Amino acid sequence: MRYLIISDLHANLEALDAVLAESAGQYDKAICCGDLVGYGADPNPVCDWVRTNCPLVVRGNHDRASTGMDDLEWFNPVARSAAVWTLEHLSRENGDYIRALPRGPVLIDGFQLFHGSPYDEDEYMIAAAEAGQAFGYMEARLAFFGHTHVQGGFIWNQSRVETILRTSINDASQSMDIDPECAYMLNPGSVGQPRDGDPRAAYCVYDGDTHRVTYHRVVYNVSGAQQKIHAAGLPPILADRLAVGR
Repeated sequence: MRYLIISDLHANLEALDAVLAESAGQYDKAICCGDLVGYGADPNPVCDWVRTNCPLVVRGNHDRASTGMDDLEWFNPVARSAAVWTLEHLSRENGDYIRALPRGPVLIDGFQLFHGSPYDEDEYMIAAAEAGQAFGYMEARLAFFGHTHVQGGFIWNQSRVETILRTSINDASQSMDIDPECAYMLNPGSVGQPRDGDPRAAYCVYDGDTHRVTYHRVVYNVSGAQQKIHAAGLPPILADRLAVGR
């Protein structure tokens, strides 16, 4: 079984369309590490695709905030404004769908899926030290997560935790074999709002038969997504940051 693993779509339809076009024929099942909405101007088309095509999705913090499940006082003003806008524009059907999404971790076919970390769905795992603590909570040797918008992840090789760097800006993909003696927490990166210095949409494909993960980056219509954000009256910085991947 080959899995398309996506995360942090953030209502960016242009980025999602580019990922789907690039990954066509490469996977059998699509799954998502959360944050379907927030920031972008196309929450309903993005949710419509996910509802129809992803049999497993875990919720993210923006999913909760944008559907009235969380108090917005902990969000910065930009994120808060986007969450309020999304709540006002999200269809009832999509709002109900998001509110019913499970909290990670969720186990599927021998690996786990969560948004932040295996012990806290809102935890940001940026450094190896943070990941080192999280490995102790895993129920499988392989997991996929999102939340940081940084492609890569972490490997525990039984002696230390090592960081996996994102795909080079000069490359479209990079592959890695999964060693059964090690443990992995892998981040496919963000489809809709990368923050690792590469503005290209990010995703990965996991081949459960060959135990191989391939990270991908794909160019998408950034200007189209930016124009929609401006037209919707969302904070301009949400459009600006798409061009730089920060």
